[in-house]
Amino acid sequence: MLQVFTITGPVFIVIALGFAAVRWGFFAKSDTRILGKFAINIALPAMLFKALTERPFAEILDTRYLLAYALGSLATFAIGVAATRFFRHKSLQLSAVHGMGMSLSNSAFIGYPIVLQLLGPPAAIALALCFLVENLLILPLALALAESGDGNGESALEVLSNTFLRLGRNPLILAIAAGFACAMLELRPPGPALRAIDLLALASAGIALFVIGGTLVGLKIKGMRGDIAYIVAGKLLLHPLAVFAAVMLVPPADRALQIAAVTFACMPMLSIYPILAQKYGREDLCAAALMAATVSAFFTISAVIWVLQAGTA
Repeated sequence: MLQVFTITGPVFIVIALGFAAVRWGFFAKSDTRILGKFAINIALPAMLFKALTERPFAEILDTRYLLAYALGSLATFAIGVAATRFFRHKSLQLSAVHGMGMSLSNSAFIGYPIVLQLLGPPAAIALALCFLVENLLILPLALALAESGDGNGESALEVLSNTFLRLGRNPLILAIAAGFACAMLELRPPGPALRAIDLLALASAGIALFVIGGTLVGLKIKGMRGDIAYIVAGKLLLHPLAVFAAVMLVPPADRALQIAAVTFACMPMLSIYPILAQKYGREDLCAAALMAATVSAFFTISAVIWVLQAGTA
């Protein structure tokens, strides 16, 4: 178990440093937004592009991984929405928000640093494939369902169209597309450009984790414990179990990718979850759920990694 903590411990130590730096005034909370923009728009795209151009295209595009992760995430989203709507008798809009929190992982900011320590280079390939599922399938579906229950007159088709237009300008998606293209055409950037990309890629994990810690400052959970526990349980328990079942049903050829799929599903929800829910007036609940899931994830991720390592020993 001590070996497991050497993997998860450094990640949560950096998160704690980010929290302490903002809490004690070394950084303003607004500073973390700037760092977050750098991570999501520059450093992480550089890391993805670098990883995708270092391997043959056939090795990168693992369709069984995509299918398994998509099936597990879709099942989690559907169960979350249905349970909230029909058993907890909430609105369709709130049901979609709950389902979103249960099925969308913080793959980049928390997942990648952990999986990188666990598996090494395959982590970046798995991250790129997770991004495709999350950004091209689960997120548009969740937003379309939330909008359809909003009563604002905008159709689900319009929401999907606008979402895909925004994704077409997302640096992460552009980096994945460019990386796939270079891998397919067997192109490599020239030496100076490659070294610049390496420098930016090295900055991605540490900055991303520091930002997560800073965003947790000031979040409160009072008066919402039932809903918070429900969302957190769906994210940290249901999502990994659903992806595990899907991996058993459609196993990726590479054992490392099988482990990566389950581990990415163990992560807390994506850090922009409260921002996505702001339009529907649910940002307080989602921010509180994000904080609770991030703190709880230290224990659940450590337990899952221990089980996975025991199973491969």
